[in-house]
Amino acid sequence: MTGEPGKSNRSRRRLRPLTTLLLAVVAAAIIVIVAIALGPSGSSGGGATTALATNPDLDPGTRLSGTAPGFTLTDQFAQPVTLRSLRGHVVLLAFADARCTAVCTLTTSTMELAKHLLGGAGADVELLAVDANPRATTVSSVRAYSQAHGLLYRWRFLTGSLPQLERVWHAYHIAVSIQDGQVYETPALYVIDRSGRLAEIYGTQLAYAAVDQQAQVIADELSRLLSGHPRVHSALSYDELTDVGPAARATLPRAGGGSVSVGPDGSARLYLFFASWLTETTNLGAQLEALRGYERIATARGLPRLTAVDEGTVEPDPQALASFLRTLRTPLSYPVALDQSGRVADGYLVQGLPWLVLVSRSGTILWYSDVSAQGWPSAPSLVQHVLAALSTPPTTKPPPARELPRLLAGSPPPLAAIHRQGGELLGSVSALLARIHALRGYPIVVNAWASWCGPCQAEYPLFAEASVRYGHQVAFLGVDTLDYGAGYARAFLAHHPLSYPSYQSTDGGLPGIVASLEGLPTTIYIDRAGHVVTQVPGQYDSQGALDGDIQHYLGL
Repeated sequence: MTGEPGKSNRSRRRLRPLTTLLLAVVAAAIIVIVAIALGPSGSSGGGATTALATNPDLDPGTRLSGTAPGFTLTDQFAQPVTLRSLRGHVVLLAFADARCTAVCTLTTSTMELAKHLLGGAGADVELLAVDANPRATTVSSVRAYSQAHGLLYRWRFLTGSLPQLERVWHAYHIAVSIQDGQVYETPALYVIDRSGRLAEIYGTQLAYAAVDQQAQVIADELSRLLSGHPRVHSALSYDELTDVGPAARATLPRAGGGSVSVGPDGSARLYLFFASWLTETTNLGAQLEALRGYERIATARGLPRLTAVDEGTVEPDPQALASFLRTLRTPLSYPVALDQSGRVADGYLVQGLPWLVLVSRSGTILWYSDVSAQGWPSAPSLVQHVLAALSTPPTTKPPPARELPRLLAGSPPPLAAIHRQGGELLGSVSALLARIHALRGYPIVVNAWASWCGPCQAEYPLFAEASVRYGHQVAFLGVDTLDYGAGYARAFLAHHPLSYPSYQSTDGGLPGIVASLEGLPTTIYIDRAGHVVTQVPGQYDSQGALDGDIQHYLGL
């Protein structure tokens, strides 16, 4: 393989810089800081079951103490609101981007449902949000978001001048950043009791299927703080829900009646995940109509057909999609399915809306695009993306965990020691440096990842396979970077068995290895003398691509 040092001469999707991803993740990391800074008074809320404590899609909450920092801001009706004026009510306080298309829409849905689960007692709960978009601070911005999500008269979405907002963000330890045009904020949801004291903090996980469960968790806490401890009208299990991924066949309701099948059916398929409220941030109707152009080309050239999927878990009401579709000039030429549980969106690794996913005939994700960040592709551009992805070799299925000892038997002692620690989460970056030093004489592959990182999840099978194929001569190590916490990292490793351990970097740095990471995931190649050959940012999209780099950079 030839080409510029540090790069391969194949095409690879470039991910956003690590600084961009930082605030998407600092979210939960800061939750720990908040709990310390504001004074924790114990463990998470009483009665948390084992399932709740171990389900990576749920946050059981962290108990807080101390008076909630006060503020005066302006709501969506241009009326001043002070936190003190809400004394006597239990307050749910969120921080939301007024033009949000990702995790804060789940926070919005969760807090509204939590109040609803209390029935009439929910009248004593105030839903409050503070704008966390430095570029959308007008009253019209928070009003438009409130209206799009059916919350205009159901909550108070507060804004103010940027200095005013920054003071509130700082007081509540909310990190806000804009990178590459995208806004990232800590997805924290505070519970404030009737006397104005901090009671609990929750971090929203990017899991559509878990909205109902998380709402129940929060509703239980609200009930604890309300007079008479009203009944919560929900009794869901906190067991982790099974995703409906692209390798599984499923039948979804179809908008307008009937049903739509998703999953492998002998042909590749293109999916668009969306919600009707996207009309607030994009010309959704025109874009959906423009996709007819792709459908015409796909029909003529035998390319994967398109299915749109409405994400019902974050729609403002059950009739929102139907109302939106009636505004279109003509019916769409492709089916629109309804994902009412969120399990399909989670299974297809949807991280925001709109989201395009191309799936192979066998149910493997070949390509995806965050449309809110990358823009709507034209029909010809979409065709080119699809053709390029279809020409990529498919992902190899990773070997079962029970087979790893047999497949790696006979490895040299330093490598055998790595294999015995497969799937474990070990020490800090300094421990990783010591391990690398002890492995002099062996080439090393270090993969930086995080449990929240969709591309890291997508490339996991490739590293699971390569670490077995080359495990007799190459040392593989992982580094969990800027994660929500050790619990989330361990849960990820439990569901994604590997033949090698991972270390932890809590600040995103790898001092002594590379000056900085360019994004997640990133793969670092180290030669037998312990020198870094190169770091390759971005997701590997095929086994052949990863194997080729291992052979090229490590001289195998």
